Amino acid sequence: MKPISDYNDYRPFIRDFYEERKLMTGLSWRGFNKMAGYANTRFLKLVCDGKSKLSSVGASRLAKLMGLSKIQTSYFLALVTYCNSPVEKKKLAALEHMQSLAKDDRIRVVGGDGYEYFKNWWNPILRELAPRVANATPSKIANMLHESVTPENVKKSLDFLVQAGFLKERRNRYVQSDKAILGSSEKIPRAIRGMHRQMARLAEKAVEAFPVTERNFSGMTVAVNRAAYEQIVNELDICRKKIAGIVSATESCDRIYRVNLQLFPLTKEIKK
Repeated sequence: MKPISDYNDYRPFIRDFYEERKLMTGLSWRGFNKMAGYANTRFLKLVCDGKSKLSSVGASRLAKLMGLSKIQTSYFLALVTYCNSPVEKKKLAALEHMQSLAKDDRIRVVGGDGYEYFKNWWNPILRELAPRVANATPSKIANMLHESVTPENVKKSLDFLVQAGFLKERRNRYVQSDKAILGSSEKIPRAIRGMHRQMARLAEKAVEAFPVTERNFSGMTVAVNRAAYEQIVNELDICRKKIAGIVSATESCDRIYRVNLQLFPLTKEIKK
């Protein structure tokens, strides 16, 4: 899904959000409206079809449901005002506010280079680590990783990250080109599945490798139905975006962590 700052109409944004959740969780319009607090189970579809409008109250409620960050919520509310207001002065003010917010919400959408980016677990780590290391030579960076990666592979990764535009090199220092990474390609999901497998193996090692003061593992085994599953997925998505907001607001970082949010079936469907 594109970053919200790429939209100039709130209806396609809502539809894209719904379509993404439908693909991931099987979310229906009925379920989406119910979660958003609408008695009319077709209301949000009517909004997306241009047959109805979202109110400011409904926009705030929907932004919370979609797990938007503070700056994304501000953009979404301004977007609703821009599209709905018949007053040209209000539309112009909303547009200027959106343009200002868009500058502070830079997000890189991974396209053709995405498969290569997600192919190795150390690429995202080096993207975060390299800008925080003075005199960032491949050997120095390799020695900072808990898992073994050769300096040669580190150099290849850094060269790729610079060539693909994920990092910029300035006098033996690296700078991130964008704040966040999103996948946007038919090949990306396959690469991300591989990344999940690699990170899951690292998580398995971390259970024994680090004391409880440096890692956090918890879990629950629960019985749910489809509606509850969709609600849990939505809450996990909100949690992930809140974590991203905390990270974005953090000025000084001294370590790179991986956050895994996992929800998967342990049994076949139980027939009534």
